[in-house]
Amino acid sequence: MDMDDLILLTTGVTLLACVLTVLGMHAYASGKAQREALVDRLSTTGQIPLGRRRRFRGVDRRVRRTKFGRKLELKLAATGLDVTPGEFFVYMVATVAGLWVIGQSVLAAFFGPLCGLLGVYVAMQFLNWQRQKRIEKFINQLPELSRILANATQAGLALRTALSMAADELEAPAGEELAKVANQLAVGHSLDDALGELAARLPSRELSVLVTTLILSNRAGGTVVGALRNLTETLEERKETRREVRTQLSQVNMTSYAVPVMGVGSLLLMDSVKDGALDRMTGSGAGRISVIVAFVLYAIGFVLIRRMSRIDV
Repeated sequence: MDMDDLILLTTGVTLLACVLTVLGMHAYASGKAQREALVDRLSTTGQIPLGRRRRFRGVDRRVRRTKFGRKLELKLAATGLDVTPGEFFVYMVATVAGLWVIGQSVLAAFFGPLCGLLGVYVAMQFLNWQRQKRIEKFINQLPELSRILANATQAGLALRTALSMAADELEAPAGEELAKVANQLAVGHSLDDALGELAARLPSRELSVLVTTLILSNRAGGTVVGALRNLTETLEERKETRREVRTQLSQVNMTSYAVPVMGVGSLLLMDSVKDGALDRMTGSGAGRISVIVAFVLYAIGFVLIRRMSRIDV
């Protein structure tokens, strides 16, 4: 190949690359414009909300690829919080760093890592608390949900239509969860799969009974009105029973939280009585082991009190 052919080949490849680059940029700009127009049209008609601007998108993409990120995404979906896995991970890391610094400055350098681990535990428990609170609120709405479904089916509406109507009438979280079920049914999911995912997101005995009743009635093709009427009365009774049990166990639950607080308070009291006592105590191996054993015992006491006071209704 002589020099003229090489120059001609290089020029052709360069021109082809430029053409492909221009076409790619045009396709990207056109797609972006169409997406923005679609979002604007749907938001003006009220079909989708204008979501807030997400933070830490790069971190969010990396976190979602991990096994921890996928589990975290499922937990966040069950809590109903408007937070991405990346945002929650950054906030958790910031909390761990803050507690680490506070533990080192207020107590002693040895307590910094322990306070950091406490930050991870607190973040996970916060998700569990939010999820349980959402489940409790959803359970309290189940009698009204069962009543709406019974009235709708008695009026001759299909079960899919009754679920969509209940999603419009009920407040969050029942309205939001039923809207997800209705959207899944609209795109072709079966009723069994949609209701099964609902029961998996918000696990509870009451919801499992309702979902099983709806699935069996849909499969058998029989009437569901009578079953829903009886289920409504049962859910009302269970709602009152759960409220009474929660009131009776409120003092025991407060005791479970008071146990670890007393341990941390004793450390602060010890350090305030004699300045530098915690530094000298954690300066030796025996002192560190004693502190770790004490924290483990406080944690075991907290767990045991919570387990003994747990009554499944």
